[in-house]
Amino acid sequence: MTITDVRATALPLLDRCIEVRAQTEALCAPLETEDYVVSTMTDVSPTKWHLAHTSWFFETFVLTPFDGSYVTPNPKYAFLFNSYYVQAGERHCRAQRGLVTRPTVAEVFAYRAHVDDALHVLIERIGDDPHHPALPVIELGLHHEQQHQELMLTDIKHVFWMNPLRPAYAARRAAHGPSDETNWVDVAAGIHRIGHEEGGAAFSFDNEMPAHRVYVEPFSLADRLVTNADWLAFVHDRGYHRPELWLSNGWAKVRESNWEAPLYWERTTDGWTEFTLAGTHPVDPGAPACHVSYYEADAFARWAGARLPTEAEWEIAAREQPVQGEFVDSRNFHPSHARAAQHGLLRQLYGDVWQWTQSAYTAYPGYAPSAGALGEYNGKWMCDQWVLRGASCATPRSHARVTYRNFFPSDARWQFMGVRLAKNA
Repeated sequence: MTITDVRATALPLLDRCIEVRAQTEALCAPLETEDYVVSTMTDVSPTKWHLAHTSWFFETFVLTPFDGSYVTPNPKYAFLFNSYYVQAGERHCRAQRGLVTRPTVAEVFAYRAHVDDALHVLIERIGDDPHHPALPVIELGLHHEQQHQELMLTDIKHVFWMNPLRPAYAARRAAHGPSDETNWVDVAAGIHRIGHEEGGAAFSFDNEMPAHRVYVEPFSLADRLVTNADWLAFVHDRGYHRPELWLSNGWAKVRESNWEAPLYWERTTDGWTEFTLAGTHPVDPGAPACHVSYYEADAFARWAGARLPTEAEWEIAAREQPVQGEFVDSRNFHPSHARAAQHGLLRQLYGDVWQWTQSAYTAYPGYAPSAGALGEYNGKWMCDQWVLRGASCATPRSHARVTYRNFFPSDARWQFMGVRLAKNA
């Protein structure tokens, strides 16, 4: 796999390594030991597994090949904590991760400390060689860990939701205020270059390359995300009971799973409530709608007389706008209201929720995964998935960028996923 060249001295990379690894553990602070071991569905991994898997990644792809003196504390960890890297060896069944009580949580934290110690020594040793082949793999591992930080939050949210006590992970923060009307930002037709420019100093995953040209017809993009108030109107208009709005597979999924609203919404005698990482609260009309699948996003867009943007349209419209928003750094852990509208500017591009596009997750022209297990990181998933753009309230700010291509299958809902509408000119 091609990984963007990282030209950094040892000290900044070491500081970043310490910071990222510490943030993973800081996200565990509100948890009790019992919370670490539970898996509530196949997509949800125990927090303990995330802590160990991100350490296994550094052990397997950095320490083993680049530090001849490194010794793992337990060779069986490779089987337990490999995720999907077939070329890296056999793996424990994903659906059974929640059945593994040993190693204990304390042993997993000791494993992390063991890996950290060896990783810090390696970084300091190669710090005077900015072209050392381990450096870009370390940088990849840090971004991989940030992906798992987001997964830790979305997974523990599902775990807490499945608990009848509906515990809270963090205190609730106040919303910014009522949402305003949607404005539309027009983009002219033309040829544009999208994707990450190879050879740049900034990091990217390989699926963001190579940069290439695309032609788009004129289009308009909504300046804010679809809100809960918008979604309530869809629900009240029997949106989940009108087959003409749905793709065939989506309609089958609605009927099979009895969907009537986004995940974590529940109808009560007093109206709709939503489970959040701060516990259960009445649905906030002005907050972005989230935890909706591609099927739901597509049906809502059709109901609204609009459509989902393509990923090229999203990137073209976002290219000149700052990467700012409500990230995990704010510790809000839930999508926030849009700020006041500004003419010609798109709000909520980053943070809050990942935004579904109508683009299938496929390779860019000229893309080829490299040989070896790291080549399985992105390329093997390029089928039966849809691209999401932006970032979410669970994404670290330093992990977001305009070319980022997230991807999930059509029926996924447990991530912070939402909708921005588009229209043809």
